[in-house]
Amino acid sequence: MSKEMVEALDALESEKGIKKEYVIESLEAALVAAYKRNYNQAQNVDVEFDAKKGNIHVYAVKEVVEDVVDDRLEVSLEDAQQKSKGYEIGDHIKEEVTPKDFGRIAAQTAKQVIMQRVREAERDIIYNEYSQYEHEIIQGTVERSDSRYVYITYGRIETVMPKADQMPGETYNSRDRIRVYVSKVENATKGPQVFVSRTDPGLVKRLFEQQVPEIYDGTVEIVSIAREAGDRTKIAVKSDNPDVDPVGTCVGPKGARVQAVVDELNGENIDVVPYVDDPVDFIANALNPAEVIAVQFDDNDKKQCIVIVPDYHLSLAIGKKGQNARLAAKLTGYKIDIKPESQVEFVDDNDQDVDLADVESGKIDIEKTRENAANADDAKNPAAESNDDATDTDDTDDAETTDTDTTDSEN
Repeated sequence: MSKEMVEALDALESEKGIKKEYVIESLEAALVAAYKRNYNQAQNVDVEFDAKKGNIHVYAVKEVVEDVVDDRLEVSLEDAQQKSKGYEIGDHIKEEVTPKDFGRIAAQTAKQVIMQRVREAERDIIYNEYSQYEHEIIQGTVERSDSRYVYITYGRIETVMPKADQMPGETYNSRDRIRVYVSKVENATKGPQVFVSRTDPGLVKRLFEQQVPEIYDGTVEIVSIAREAGDRTKIAVKSDNPDVDPVGTCVGPKGARVQAVVDELNGENIDVVPYVDDPVDFIANALNPAEVIAVQFDDNDKKQCIVIVPDYHLSLAIGKKGQNARLAAKLTGYKIDIKPESQVEFVDDNDQDVDLADVESGKIDIEKTRENAANADDAKNPAAESNDDATDTDDTDDAETTDTDTTDSEN
């Protein structure tokens, strides 16, 4: 080893960001293994690398003991004190045992180990650098594509976009500059692997954060996002500040803010709806632009509900191929079954038909209507029994009257 090695380590640190101290530590560990392997030595050895001159020194490390059992690992107290009166039992002595040809043999043997450590260090540096971009937007350049991935270069690495994360209808040509969402960063054996996406709902969230300062600073919060990439997205927003309209804030003046997001997504439709704590109102908002008459929850499954809409809004509520209903279900977390008002019969507690205008205006609560209807059914049973008893009594009275008439006739 020589100053050339020191210069090489300095260049490695400046060009690839790998600290010289880490490489020297790896080098010393590799040289210890090389010495033991090439010289059939089993004793404890220590290798020191001179970072200034590039020289290597190999030392045999022996423990000071009273009685020596293995002279490769131990040295007597008497022999140790001949070198220095300060040695005591349990101390360790270093004796230089550097072979004359160690520089050539050790360098050849250690080369592969050193390169491996360098690659590991470089992988860790890249992983630590790019893992901070996870769940963020980056802008890269399309390098190439195949049947499985689109390869996008960003900085010193090549990211991959799987088929499932590619937007329907988009084409990715070489040298195209595109913005993608970093969905996952893995520290694989072959090096860090960065997966990016154009279909992840997180892309929409980050784009809104860039366009709407109120979202970035927390004044407006994105509660949930439901997305069918390339076609339509629903986003629910809220604000704890009563003076802030969350929907209007996201839409922006003349729709400028939401339009910027739509343009980035190549025309994907975006519905911004207000989030409210009341699930009835939230579900109704999620089904926008369809009008909702009532929402009826399942007694056995509170996350399942029936939504009643006007007949003329049924197709609008369901959407093209059921898209509006699917997105509303994803956005709210409820399983939604949509029914037209003509297929739903409402009754009050007296088993009378209910005017749908009262339902639409909110004068009649569907939950209470159902409960009252059930109570009305229960109330019918004792009434029926009373009617039966009354019928039996009437029959008895009729029979007695008949007998009396017959007796009078005989007389």
